[in-house]
Formats: sequence, C-alpha cells, structure tokens
Amino acid sequence: MLGVLVGLKAEARLIRARRPDAMVAISGASAAGAQAAIARLLEAGATRLLSFGCAAGLAPDLMPGALVIPQWVLVNGSRIKTDAVLSREFGVGEPGVLHGGILHSDGLVATAADKAALHAQTGCLAVDMESGFVANTGLPFAVLRVVCDDSKRDLPPAARDVLAEGRISPFKLIRSLVRQPGQIGDLMALGRDAKTARDEMARFLGRSA
Repeated sequence: MLGVLVGLKAEARLIRARRPDAMVAISGASAAGAQAAIARLLEAGATRLLSFGCAAGLAPDLMPGALVIPQWVLVNGSRIKTDAVLSREFGVGEPGVLHGGILHSDGLVATAADKAALHAQTGCLAVDMESGFVANTGLPFAVLRVVCDDSKRDLPPAARDVLAEGRISPFKLIRSLVRQPGQIGDLMALGRDAKTARDEMARFLGRSA
C-alpha cells in the first residue's frame, strides 16, 4: 500500500486527485508534524512511501516548475537511495525530469544566500522538509517534487510565517502584511511561481490520464 507524505493541504489535494488509492498524510510544514504524519502512515499499513510536493531550488539553473525525482536523499550527511521501481512508477526517465540528489532540512530554507551555501556544500538540486522522514523509515520510497521558489529568491517574511496546520493562515498573513507592507510585491511574485509549480505538477501527474 502506498503512503504519501506532503507538507500542505494543497499538495494533498493534488496527489489525491491522481492517486485516490493512496494514503496521504500532511506534515503542516514542520519537523514535528512530519514525524507524526509518517508515524500515521506506518500505523495504517503503508508498505511503500512517496515524498510529494513543492521544494526550494538549490541548483542555480532550476526555475519554478522544474520537476525532480531524485536518486538519493541527503539526510544528516547520509545519502539514502530512492527505490528504482517506485521512482519509475512516478516518472523517472520522462523528458524534463531531473535526477541527482535532494536535501532534507528540518527547517525552512528561506534566503538565496542559504540556498547557495547548501548547494555548494551538498551538490543537491533542491531541498524539502519531508523527504528525510520518508527515507529514514527503511521502506521502499520515492520522491516527486516540483521547484516553487528558485535559488535566487528570498522568501518574504509573510511566506515564512503564515503556515498553520498545513494551510495558509489568513490571520498570520494579514498580521505580517500590516507589519511589513513593503513585501507585498515579493509575495505576489512568489504566488505566481507557486502557481507555475502547481500547474506543472498537475500537468505531469495527468500525462497518462
């Protein structure tokens, strides 16, 4: 049985539309939430796992909408290989899909400077907050991620502080905008990039429909 770990409710809706047979658990974009979510999948009987959703780009040439199905996940300095069979099931080898490595982080990587440093240190294409928890279970697993914020983008303060229980918190968003109204332009640009990422993932998932 396939279990899918995502960060946000919007990502859960996207994968459920394509894989209604899978169990989906939402981390809420936090390490504690991811740990609890992966435990729920294991308790429910998952035998294969997928880490799914958005990622931050680390490689400088990756733009929003770039699709990554990595060959390995870097977790606390250790490379853990993805399952070749499950990776093929989700699109390894298809045109435009990137391979290589993806980095796990327990916290949000929010600045272009941090992304550049992590790419220089690890060589990973992208970073997310769920793949390490999937990789550490010991079960066969794959990762399917789409770049949302590229390596050159600093996340505006609102984007760093609005996530609550796996969705956008309107209260936190408004409070952040009142405090720092100058970030509105950057937030709108990030929203456009996020839409590009969602649209590309939806197109990719529906390629054989």
